[in-house]
Amino acid sequence: MSDVKKVVLAYSGGLDTSVILKWLQDVYQCEVVTFTADIGQGEEVEPAREKAKKFGVKEIYIDDLREEFVRDFVFPMFRANTVYEGEYLLGTSIARPLIAKRLIEIAAETKADAVSHGATGKGNDQVRFELGAYALNPNIKIIAPWREWDLLSREKLLAYAEQNSIPVEMKHKQGGSPYSMDANLLHISYEGRHLENPAAEAEEDMWRWTVSPERAPDQAEYLDIEYRNGDPISLNGKALPPHELLAELNRLGGKHGIGRLDLVENRYVGMKSRGCYETPGGTILLRAHRAIESITLDREVAHLKDDLMPRYASMIYNGYWWSPERVTLQTLIDQTQKTVNGWVRLKLYKGNVIVTGRDSATDSLFDPTIATFEDDAGAYDHRDAGGFIKLNALRMRIAANQRNKK
Repeated sequence: MSDVKKVVLAYSGGLDTSVILKWLQDVYQCEVVTFTADIGQGEEVEPAREKAKKFGVKEIYIDDLREEFVRDFVFPMFRANTVYEGEYLLGTSIARPLIAKRLIEIAAETKADAVSHGATGKGNDQVRFELGAYALNPNIKIIAPWREWDLLSREKLLAYAEQNSIPVEMKHKQGGSPYSMDANLLHISYEGRHLENPAAEAEEDMWRWTVSPERAPDQAEYLDIEYRNGDPISLNGKALPPHELLAELNRLGGKHGIGRLDLVENRYVGMKSRGCYETPGGTILLRAHRAIESITLDREVAHLKDDLMPRYASMIYNGYWWSPERVTLQTLIDQTQKTVNGWVRLKLYKGNVIVTGRDSATDSLFDPTIATFEDDAGAYDHRDAGGFIKLNALRMRIAANQRNKK
């Protein structure tokens, strides 16, 4: 007999967690509390409530975390211009620490003995959820069904769902196993099916948020983004809450075929994995943020951020959001953003995000009197460059002289 009387399940209402809900009831014979985080996945939220009710769940948490997600997780990550392995904007990774945080809070509120999640034993999410949970409650019990049961394929999960009358949305019109998908305000991801062959092109009807660049409008669209302390605060002159601003950028980017990515990435557990991602708003924000930093950040500060970014990206990808090293690095990053104020103008056209202008009335380090190719009235003394170059060449001149003696 299990000593777990009550467990909080991170519940999306999709195939995996729908099966897990019934499995927990059958195997652990415990009360299940479901928690669904509304972080912008839209249509998945209310069906999750109905599915949970169908299986007798009495405590159902569906929390609107969209603003907190973007304000406290997405925006801090974008202050660092964070990209994993040169391409991935970490849409799945950055949602996990928030879900872990709320799981632990609900476990405390409901006096649950354990928390559970639907991450597989092969994936990164098990690490992210559990590192977060342990960081916030070191004594919590975690149930990871994928590491316990024998339902180790999509087909077995579908068979279990059919046997137990668990409704499953088929996300592919041709039938068979659905894509493994994850959606939030920052992105939507796709894995599985024929994507497991890295040589196979993704099907066009798989994509949900973006049109193909070929079908995007022939007319470019301009937009202005205003920044304060490194975060976007308005779009085209209209102040918007963080989650609404990102949602609108998703709409605009999707309309213009922006933000598709087909990637083979290195998972933390050691294997390579192929996934496809749509991140239209995030793709726009990355380009815009780098543009406003280009005129407001000191050169060495900007280069230091670029040096540190891959480590910061790995911390998020690998699940270390709540670690002391990430918190420490965030403090440094946030300090650099105090002068990142101003606006950026962008042009969206057939999959491209093109910076066409940027300015800061208060913090620009661009001095036209010095940068000009015309007469600068003595603002810059060209003769200073000679000594500067000669001093920087000193070590190379010494080495060359030494080689010439041989």
